[in-house]
Amino acid sequence: MEALLSQFSLLSNQALKDKNFDPSKIEDLMKLYEIEAYNSWAAMETQLQKEVEEAEISMKDAEIHLNSVMENAMEEFRCFEEELNRTAKAELDSLLRLADGAKKMGNSMENAATLASKKYMEAALASAKASMKSAWKGLSFNPPNKVHPS
Repeated sequence: MEALLSQFSLLSNQALKDKNFDPSKIEDLMKLYEIEAYNSWAAMETQLQKEVEEAEISMKDAEIHLNSVMENAMEEFRCFEEELNRTAKAELDSLLRLADGAKKMGNSMENAATLASKKYMEAALASAKASMKSAWKGLSFNPPNKVHPS
């Protein structure tokens, strides 16, 4: 392009100095400008197309990478979820065993309290019965050996 500008400058000077200057030389030079501009545009278009293709390839690579990262994240989430479920199940089982043990202890304590209550009632009844027997013995009428005056 610089060579064309230099030649245009030369032809312009020549046209100013030479009265017999042929204007077709400038027209030929303008056609060369047009060809050069078209070639530059075509080269830019080719370069742009190449950059677009590279960008599309980069986008596909990025998409593949993103899918890979997402898949890894989902796998990690699944593992975390399974571990969380195992931990929760273990804790639930532990709580159930503890509750079962507490229930058995409560039943055992209830049985012990019931048995103690029955023993206490039996002892109280036996004591009351003994007291009543003793009281009846003390109240028994043994008539004195008195003779009736008749």
